[in-house]
Amino acid sequence: MTPARQTQRRPPSHREASRYDPRGEVLRDQARPAPAAVQPARLREKPAPSATSSRGLDAFTFFVANLQTGFGPFLAVHFTSHSWTQADIGLVLTIGGLFSLLGQVPGGAFVDWVRSKRFVAALSVAIIGASAAGLALWPTFLIVAVAMAAHSLASCTLTPAIAAISLGLVGHDRLGERLGRNARFSSIGNALAAAGMGACGYYLSNAAVFYVTAALVLPTLAALWFVRASEIDVVRPQAREGGASPPGGWASLRLVLTNRALLCFSFCILLFYVANAAMLPLVGSVLTMRTSQTATILIAACIMAPQVVLALIAPAVGRAAQTYGRRPLLLLGFAALPLRGLLFAFTDEPELLVVIQILDGISAAVIGVMVPLVVADATRGTGRFNLALGAVGTAMGIGAAVSTTLSGYMADRFGTHAAFLGLAAVAGFAFLALVLLMPETRRARGR
Repeated sequence: MTPARQTQRRPPSHREASRYDPRGEVLRDQARPAPAAVQPARLREKPAPSATSSRGLDAFTFFVANLQTGFGPFLAVHFTSHSWTQADIGLVLTIGGLFSLLGQVPGGAFVDWVRSKRFVAALSVAIIGASAAGLALWPTFLIVAVAMAAHSLASCTLTPAIAAISLGLVGHDRLGERLGRNARFSSIGNALAAAGMGACGYYLSNAAVFYVTAALVLPTLAALWFVRASEIDVVRPQAREGGASPPGGWASLRLVLTNRALLCFSFCILLFYVANAAMLPLVGSVLTMRTSQTATILIAACIMAPQVVLALIAPAVGRAAQTYGRRPLLLLGFAALPLRGLLFAFTDEPELLVVIQILDGISAAVIGVMVPLVVADATRGTGRFNLALGAVGTAMGIGAAVSTTLSGYMADRFGTHAAFLGLAAVAGFAFLALVLLMPETRRARGR
């Protein structure tokens, strides 16, 4: 019998060479690096968006602020000019407020569920424009009530849609600066819209404000069109450490509901709004009582001053949050509120009240950037960013509702100075809660 021929090992090809060590032995599969296409998401950094998309989002946030300004103080003026009673005005405003409060969480969940965030944003803008047109054309109670409800529900999806587009466009690592830019252009839009719509109402008619609001839908949608859909990543649940499958359905929701950072932040932000929401209306009452002749101008200055500060510092706040973390910026924003309340309580000069109101710009810049940023940190990998953002928005709404009732009771019972001191005490408690309870949520870059 002829001996069996020994199998000859051929040298590895160039393509196979990377699979062999210097001794010619095959390397283990787990030792080979995974192709770039399957690298874990946390190891890949999202490329910067194009200038077209960035500027399109800038313009979109600017025009959205213009749209929302039309539904501010001009509503009461418009209804009064049509001989509405104060009871009816209060009722339709309450209807809008209730839908806004109750629609936050469902609106956020809807934005999470829909794949195209641009579609949600466009639909929301169209509904807001239609609501404005309805207010101008048919100022009857039924139409106005439906329009207010529709506007509130559309706002509950528009705000998280903008946040989702921002996150999908720039990724977590650049989200702070992007949110700062959003806050800047939103502030500029608010200020210019207030001045422009005030002029329309004065020189044309009160209804002109809502016609202008409806017309602003066109440039708003045009700006959104420039945000390229191909550059917006869809935020979905991610695989967990150790290669476990990503959470889905109720599992991802459970991660949100049991997230300590998110729960602590919601509690702190609720207290913040209990202290903050009523301060400017109290200042308006004080100015009206002391200087009725110039009260309107001074109140306008109190509104404009924080907007200017916000527009100036919001991008810097976003950059600082990416560099130094969330807690230092949150502490700064929360600390400005009790200081503001104390200064209001012990100040009698109307002009100084306007100067003190600048502190509101610091708090507004911090809260405007930090709320979506902290929520994005806390819900990273769960796919529930917008639902959680709606939950925090609900906490804000509850805090604001409690604030006006609480401050009104204290002002009637003990006087405005005591009311300011009471709000400052709540603000101090919110700051203390933040110090003791709130953890840092920023992750290392690229994780």
